[in-house]
Amino acid sequence: MKRFSPIPLFAVLAAGAIGACSDGTAPATASRSDARASQSANSAEDLIDASGITTIDVPGATATVAFGINNQGVVVGRYASAGRTHGFARSAEGELTTIDFPGASLTVAAAVNSRGDIVGWYNLTASPTVRHGFLLRDGMFTTVDPPGSNSTGALGINDRGDIVGRFCDRPVCRDLGNGDYRGFLLRDDVFTTVDVPGSAETHAWDINDRGEFLGAFQTAGGEVDLFLIGHGNLRTFSLPNGKPDSNDNGGINARGDIVGKYCDASPCLAGRPSGGHGFVLSDGRLTTIDVPGALGTAAFGINARREVVGGYFDAGGALHGYVTRVK
Repeated sequence: MKRFSPIPLFAVLAAGAIGACSDGTAPATASRSDARASQSANSAEDLIDASGITTIDVPGATATVAFGINNQGVVVGRYASAGRTHGFARSAEGELTTIDFPGASLTVAAAVNSRGDIVGWYNLTASPTVRHGFLLRDGMFTTVDPPGSNSTGALGINDRGDIVGRFCDRPVCRDLGNGDYRGFLLRDDVFTTVDVPGSAETHAWDINDRGEFLGAFQTAGGEVDLFLIGHGNLRTFSLPNGKPDSNDNGGINARGDIVGKYCDASPCLAGRPSGGHGFVLSDGRLTTIDVPGALGTAAFGINARREVVGGYFDAGGALHGYVTRVK
């Protein structure tokens, strides 16, 4: 297995302004769709071949999960080994490379674009309570933190180099779902805050090559819904039949296919072993992804070839990554 060795660091990408979404990519109008996505008339077996699900396990790891996949089939994610969390990249041929931010006790690789740029987050050993975003480009790490942030997660990057994610600028950042997090967009070295109007918390998950970005937000009533920003508009929507969404992570490709996780009951929390299901939402049709025999499944990333990556808990509660393909 390859490993990125410690290398020089850049400074923070931008001191830039944080403000309301007001540029050409942000919502000029906000609308809430009354029509929920329709339930798929097809079963998951119609669109997803269970025999085509490939488990991804880093050798020697106690847990592995895949978060992103680019159009060349490169997968990124995280794994746990000997009490530490590391990022990884897996080539289309299955070659694994460990990703460790220099001096970090925790590194997570969350997304990769077609030129191989990787974003994610890390915690330094010297300040374990503060989380930073990062960009890894051409072997060089850059810290990605909106000004004032005490907890940053860079979650998505497109081929243009636009980065989206979430951040918390409170003195103490609680778990997701407690109202502490806001979304962000980093474009041309300028940070823009992403807040869905009226929301208690916003998370920007992923951005595709058309500049559309996807995320989740928590309503004042505590429910989690999804949003999509593109072409100057904000659209918010729910999954069919009131399925509870997770606010953790999800993905979108260039054709607008969306992946994420829903649960059998609310709240739909990250890391819960049982009761979670991955999903693909395409052209208004929802398809569930459940790895056979798994206690719970989540989908986090999808590429232009409709290859999906995520994680699942096996019958013994161990966490594994996977890759599959939607027909």
